[in-house]
Amino acid sequence: MRNTRRTAATLLGGTVALGLVLTGCSGSGDDGGGTSGEAVTQDQIDEAMKKPTELTFWTWVPDIDKEVALFEEKYPAIDVKVENVGQGLAHYQKLRSALEAGEGAPDVAQIEYQYIPSFVLSKSLLDLSPYGADDIADDYVDWAWNQVSPGDEVWSIPQDVGPMGNLYRDDILTSAGITEPPATWDDYAAAAKSVKDATGSYISNLGATQAGQMIGFFWQAGVKPFAYDGAETVSIDVNSDGAKKVADYWTGLIQQDLISTDVDFNDQWYQGLANGKYAGWLTAAWGPVFLQGTAESTSGLWRAAKLPQWNAGDDVSGNWGGSSDAVLASSKNPIAAYKLAEFINHDDESAMMLATEQFLFPPQVSVLDDPAFADQESEFYGGQQVNKLFAEISDTVDTDFQWLPFMDYVYSSYEETVGTVIADKGDISDALDTWQDQLVSYAESQGFTVE
Repeated sequence: MRNTRRTAATLLGGTVALGLVLTGCSGSGDDGGGTSGEAVTQDQIDEAMKKPTELTFWTWVPDIDKEVALFEEKYPAIDVKVENVGQGLAHYQKLRSALEAGEGAPDVAQIEYQYIPSFVLSKSLLDLSPYGADDIADDYVDWAWNQVSPGDEVWSIPQDVGPMGNLYRDDILTSAGITEPPATWDDYAAAAKSVKDATGSYISNLGATQAGQMIGFFWQAGVKPFAYDGAETVSIDVNSDGAKKVADYWTGLIQQDLISTDVDFNDQWYQGLANGKYAGWLTAAWGPVFLQGTAESTSGLWRAAKLPQWNAGDDVSGNWGGSSDAVLASSKNPIAAYKLAEFINHDDESAMMLATEQFLFPPQVSVLDDPAFADQESEFYGGQQVNKLFAEISDTVDTDFQWLPFMDYVYSSYEETVGTVIADKGDISDALDTWQDQLVSYAESQGFTVE
């Protein structure tokens, strides 16, 4: 069942006034598509897909030309130019610059979930529901579809997701007398002390500047730090009682020197994963493959488990990361562009290739249920069926999670406030108050009403 609660994501980075953002672009396609909201007929689709057409696709997925080739084989009249214009902020800056200039934007662009609403707010994305996107909603896990379709509109097609779990060194935990992964966060804290006392290792690392990980912990704990009505009203509650419960937990472990706070995704952190400084990594479904390349020499020593729970017997997770493919409203060929975004992420062969060749963790139910994906046994994880575990975890992610329409600022503000305090081993709850004040002030300065 689809969850129709609204979600959101990011304004056009930087200090863009709301009035300017609301004057976005709209498209009228040469191939018969449009923005009137009227359903596109099958005849229109058939005609468009037989018409010689050139599409441009901006994506950072490596070797996605293979999936594009499948699309071009099915639709030989369509020629797709794949371009990687950068990853992260570089990608979005170039996309926003092209949209603002009114030229040079692609037909289809990869966009992370948290950034979708910024492009919706500027009217830069095509509503895909008239093109048939609603018909494939049930083919994706509910919470992932809710990220791209917060209401009646469908703004993009889910490509990958990051439900969170616990990767841990079985040998290190065993040396500390721990034979089962911690089931609750209380168990995890006790295990952290045992591991440190017995082995000198940290049970895991909390990246000092990693907002995505902390927000994922909020998500799992049922915290709703952000809300957005899709127009001019936002809700900001990063210092709620629930958020402070999470913050106090990590403050306690950090101040006892049971958790490290190294900045992640750099050489020092990679070495820590490989040399046993960290006995685990609380990460997302994209983490298992990433770790294999980072700590290859530790193959066979790692295992995967669900996140510890706040209450014994619960089975809940959060999400960290993931992206989608959206059609730009400026596309002159919206039907063909939609069919490309749909095909890449919905066609059985293409979706399976994304999961097994590019190792993107799938939101498609058919791939999650396919033994060819789920039953793979990983030597790195002692023969464990890690894909199956994370497929199960994916069913436990709360569908009701939203983003603010200025997540660029949210992340940078986190680093300045919460991140600095984590690095200094201070009180994270106090930092949440500062973060809250900064976000509210920024939202109001951009013309949003804060509830």
